[in-house]
Amino acid sequence: MPYSQSVSRWCFDAFPLELLAERASSMGLQGIDLLHPHEVSAIRPFGLSCPVTAAPEHESGLGCIERAFNRREHHNILLEIYQDLIPAAAEAGTPHVITFSGNREGLSDQEGLDNCAAGLERILPLAEEYDVVLVMELLNSKVDHPDYQCDHTGWGVKLCQKIGHPRFKLLYDIYHMQVMEGDVISTIRGSIDYLAHFHTAGVPGRNELGPDQELNYPAIARALAATGYSGFVGHEFVPIATDPFSSLAEATRAWTL
Repeated sequence: MPYSQSVSRWCFDAFPLELLAERASSMGLQGIDLLHPHEVSAIRPFGLSCPVTAAPEHESGLGCIERAFNRREHHNILLEIYQDLIPAAAEAGTPHVITFSGNREGLSDQEGLDNCAAGLERILPLAEEYDVVLVMELLNSKVDHPDYQCDHTGWGVKLCQKIGHPRFKLLYDIYHMQVMEGDVISTIRGSIDYLAHFHTAGVPGRNELGPDQELNYPAIARALAATGYSGFVGHEFVPIATDPFSSLAEATRAWTL
């Protein structure tokens, strides 16, 4: 299988991390997403890594989904946040660090894009120094994150092209982009050079990847594999089944070629 599979920690935060790691490893997963760097050592004995991390909550309130790089007045504090996070991620062996655009709050898409580029370019030398890739997460503004600016693949790709640096790419969340724009397989094929990590969940509802949701995940898995993608696909669904680990095993099977 050309890619690896992982699970997002927050979706299973009702369980101790070591139990999640043990169960994830037993069903063939290779990682747990969205751990803080200091937590990664706890999953190494299970043969797992942390493919992607995000900034913890900051006292300023910056760096979160709603308040991030699309405002130039945020850039100095964001630089401080990532000056701490990037070296810590590298030391933990985490190759990807999430960034967010922030909410529009009246900004045009072009102004938001220009502002994001200006802020991200300030931290890219650090990403290059520590061999880390910054990824901006694509999220839907229709259901879960109203007014979020990086809510279409095309906008994210334009940002990647403007920055033009191999240390900046996108986190393509299949659930979020199905809600916003659909056309998942064609979009992945056309944008794969800019996509560094993937997340999954059922649509609608962000729950299991089972037969009662609208995405054909085995077909998406085959299409992604055909591009030669060799990174991680992280399962980020909110389980509602009686046995959440059975749901995770089902998701793993859906992506096992």
